[in-house]
Amino acid sequence: MAQSRIQIAKADIVSHFDGLPNHVLKLREIHAIVTEKRGFWRLAQNMTAAQFIGFLEKNSKLTELTFPFPQRPETVYVWGNVPLFTVLLALRKDLHFSHYTAMRMLGLTEQSPQAIYLTDERKTAYKSEREALSQPAIDLAFSRPPKISANYAEHAEKKIYLLNGADTGHLGVVSQQANDEEGQEIQVRLTNLERTLIDITVRPVYAGGVFEVAKAFELAKERVSVNKLVAMLNKLDFAYPYHQAIGYYLERAAYKASQLDLIRRLPIQHDFYLAHDMGETRYESPWRLHIPNGF
Repeated sequence: MAQSRIQIAKADIVSHFDGLPNHVLKLREIHAIVTEKRGFWRLAQNMTAAQFIGFLEKNSKLTELTFPFPQRPETVYVWGNVPLFTVLLALRKDLHFSHYTAMRMLGLTEQSPQAIYLTDERKTAYKSEREALSQPAIDLAFSRPPKISANYAEHAEKKIYLLNGADTGHLGVVSQQANDEEGQEIQVRLTNLERTLIDITVRPVYAGGVFEVAKAFELAKERVSVNKLVAMLNKLDFAYPYHQAIGYYLERAAYKASQLDLIRRLPIQHDFYLAHDMGETRYESPWRLHIPNGF
């Protein structure tokens, strides 16, 4: 039986994909390759990108991966053996790892989290609610369970959360080498040490809870710049006084008095809470902070 045109071109196609700088592709990128190379590879004029992909899936090392996020499923095509974390960063433009996953990469936890956290900053106008902030409103908000994103997909026995983040201009997001869960060193985008400590203080539910957050502050002690952390906190300009929780974590981890003073300079105008829906609490008056009883 005579070979089809794509079978004849297979060696050239494989060589082309081997030479691509990025081995995680979207459908539009493969469509562009087919359009550009159709004449050179002498592909049939009626061959679609879907047919091209189907051939490569059966006859080469191209694999389709689908992540069925409820808000918007994502599908990518992976050429060869690509680390999962590299695949995840390619799902959308400018994603970064955050919360428990960033903690793991930065050495801020001794645990192996079963969830992976990605954040997608959304270009939406931020409106501060600071003027409307009142003690009854804070009390009510933190008496309720925390809001937990339902936008996750299960893959390789992991829950992969794709969180919608506020538009911060990617404040504190860095690109660096890190080890993934299989010990491979890969290039990743993630929140840096200071931004990670802020994020997990704000959302301990995405960091294993307040005990894990407290441990992260301990493990960061010799590396974190509290100056940078405070500057970042000021730029983020939260409505809620999360600096009171950060001050408590720093004091609990026995940071230097000079570092604590950087937090103490920030105004304390309301009672606050270490987390949502804590049940029985005790009150730390220096920080005007309610924390879980027995913590």
